Amino acid sequence: MEASRELLFFFSALGAFNGLVLSLYFIFFAKPKHISNMFFGAFLAMLSIRIGKSVFFHFNPELSFHYLQFGLTACFFVGPFLYFYVKSITNASDKKFTSWKYHLAILVPIALIIGFLYPFKTNIDLWRPHIIKTIYIQWFIYILVSFYLIRDRIKNLFNKKRKLLSLDIWLISILIGNLLLVTSYYFTSFVNYISGALTFSFLLYILLLFVFYNKKNKSVLFNSLNKYADKKIATNEASLLIKKLKSVMQDDSLYKNADLKSSEIAKKVGLSTHQFSQLLNDNLGKNFALFVNEYRIESAKLMLHNNNKLTLEAIGYECGFNSKSTFFTTFKKVVGTTPANFRKQK
Repeated sequence: MEASRELLFFFSALGAFNGLVLSLYFIFFAKPKHISNMFFGAFLAMLSIRIGKSVFFHFNPELSFHYLQFGLTACFFVGPFLYFYVKSITNASDKKFTSWKYHLAILVPIALIIGFLYPFKTNIDLWRPHIIKTIYIQWFIYILVSFYLIRDRIKNLFNKKRKLLSLDIWLISILIGNLLLVTSYYFTSFVNYISGALTFSFLLYILLLFVFYNKKNKSVLFNSLNKYADKKIATNEASLLIKKLKSVMQDDSLYKNADLKSSEIAKKVGLSTHQFSQLLNDNLGKNFALFVNEYRIESAKLMLHNNNKLTLEAIGYECGFNSKSTFFTTFKKVVGTTPANFRKQK
């Protein structure tokens, strides 16, 4: 084997090997023992087996059909486990999340029956391209459904007023990576067959760097899930709490307190500080500072329109800002213009 081919084999196979190691970690050792970790581990395992098959087949075209069929069968479960992973995160409070069992109850027999009755070795024309293309289309459909599950998180990418969490970036990155992989494999007749394995290796290390960066900077990449996975506020309950929260903020004008703390608002709403933060992050897509400042800015806008006697600085203090500079900076960030220009436009 030439040096260039050896390097190509090394880097493409390394991704598959590391993927398998990571899958074992998430399935057996990741803490806390939440079902999402197991789904992610299973997803990595299926994908790594599929990638490994690609690598060995590229360098050994005479690879046994048993290995080829095993790799493609694993690929059949990549999309479902990806979907289960995203579903378990977006509905972490749903303790009755059992739909994955019904998916597998259908998919496993299909894989076994087709594999037994129509083995790859004696049905090459059926597998290539029909069954193989069907597997990729199924994978693509599960990716689309997973994107739908995080549609609100995707909207945060284009909303400057909403905070994009590390977990949002993580989920979006994984789904985009899967899109690249399934596209690479589906059009493998037009590109080098090894491209899928190389793409996986590249994406895996990018994601590992992302995880390392977040851990180094004490981000909440996984903590946001682990901390609230079994305590996430149900959608119906969250809607009621948000209504109560808005009522408290407007009726009591809590935002006018420059030293307002999240614990004070949480107490008014009847939540713990952690639950209140969770409500802001998960259901409103905002951090505490942005949430309070939006009320302050709305109050300031009314005063700028209706009160010409107060100075800009006085209005800022009246609305809860503790300094003139903070008021001006926040106002321009939220409204897009300065308080002075806003007053002139009335």
